[in-house]
Amino acid sequence: MYRIPNSVMHRPTLIHLTMKHVPLRNFVSIKAILLTLALGVRAFGLEATVLCEEVVTAYGPANNGAGPLWCYGAPLLVRHGNQVSVSIIETGKGVPPLCNTRWQLWQRGPGSWDVVAEEDEYRQREPCLLVGIETGELFVSANPSTKPPGTEYGECQPVMFRFDQQNGRLTQAMEEPVWMEGTYFTDHSYRGIAADSSRRELVLLNIHARTSAQFVSHRDSHGHWHARGMIQFPIRAAYPQVAFRRGAVHVLAIGDIQEPNLEWRKLKFEQLGRKWDYVFRRLFYAFMPSIADASFRPPLEIDTVEETAGNITNLDLYVDAEGAAHLLYLKRPHVYSFLRDKYFPGEPFSQSLEYAVVHAGQVKHRHTLSRTPTTGKGFEPAFGRFHVGARGSLYVVAAGRQTATAGTTKFVNRIFPIESPRAGFEIPLSHPFHRFFTNTPRGGSQPSDELDLFGIAEDAPKLRYAHVRLDPWS
Repeated sequence: MYRIPNSVMHRPTLIHLTMKHVPLRNFVSIKAILLTLALGVRAFGLEATVLCEEVVTAYGPANNGAGPLWCYGAPLLVRHGNQVSVSIIETGKGVPPLCNTRWQLWQRGPGSWDVVAEEDEYRQREPCLLVGIETGELFVSANPSTKPPGTEYGECQPVMFRFDQQNGRLTQAMEEPVWMEGTYFTDHSYRGIAADSSRRELVLLNIHARTSAQFVSHRDSHGHWHARGMIQFPIRAAYPQVAFRRGAVHVLAIGDIQEPNLEWRKLKFEQLGRKWDYVFRRLFYAFMPSIADASFRPPLEIDTVEETAGNITNLDLYVDAEGAAHLLYLKRPHVYSFLRDKYFPGEPFSQSLEYAVVHAGQVKHRHTLSRTPTTGKGFEPAFGRFHVGARGSLYVVAAGRQTATAGTTKFVNRIFPIESPRAGFEIPLSHPFHRFFTNTPRGGSQPSDELDLFGIAEDAPKLRYAHVRLDPWS
């Protein structure tokens, strides 16, 4: 496996004094990033300008186990030219859970956000995913319940709403994805979705509620749906990030099962007093070389903290021009201090932002981008996403706590080039995002120097939006 020495990764980098840093220009492939990591960083830079920060709306609790950002693996935001659209769930007053919300399609107009389409009834449990293609068409993946209100874990019927804006009017049509036989879909769908914008194709995942197989449906460039098999992970894997490029499908998903260690399960119940006890410790990557073949390779286990009672959060997935999959995830070796103190005494708390590259079925590169500082000074990551610039440069937008020399700590959002985390800087937001979505190519947004952020800050339940312009310079 290719490894980059720490001494190379932490080579000093020139930084502009007015919030500029040093990314690699024209990053398009795994070869380019490995060469850059080995040789150091070229003196090119970037400026970031916050153009707006605003509240889109606020959400009311649905008390059904799924909030407005619950589908963190799948996109809820699309940029097409100057048009930004987001999908938001609205809770129905007096409607009993679990399926007690409806989708709303919001778009940003001159100085305001408006609902341009919405569901008639409150029949959704989860957020409804949003993607787009280069024609400007938008697609909302919905999973309405087929059972009476108040039904829990009841069957649902996945549908896709297509929106086309022509001559200033938004038209709406409903489509039904096609699946192989044997599906059993419920209000816990753990859906994944991706668009290949230039080829005008979509791929949609939905989990079998009993077997945990992820079923796959494909919408081709002519608007026809096809059943494309399923993915069977070693254990139940959920919250998938999906990328779809040139007919190949890439999936990053996290294991989501009840605590398998009975001794740890008992101690956690004694300490926390709750019966819900799902763990997220094993990270998987699955790959289908051709959507037409409908055959996934055996899933690859990327990382695990199974033996140390830890936690992994799958954050993002980007596929470059050579077909290499770039993976971003958050890793904690020990999720609870009481478990660590009893079973792993003396080990320090640590949380890290991890990066890996998979190509041709193998992990080609791994690197820790940021971790809990051991000296008390520095940046502790808590969340992150990729962003792809207009020239192909790959960046990370990260959320976390920044501790200064004087010991003062604040929550910030940082952006840095993937090959040089120390060359990053703080995005000057008044309300830094804790969790957020971006205008990602996975969702059909084009690589762009316009960075869109949608999510929650410290003032939840407000749902916020920020527009940041990235200006490369040399």
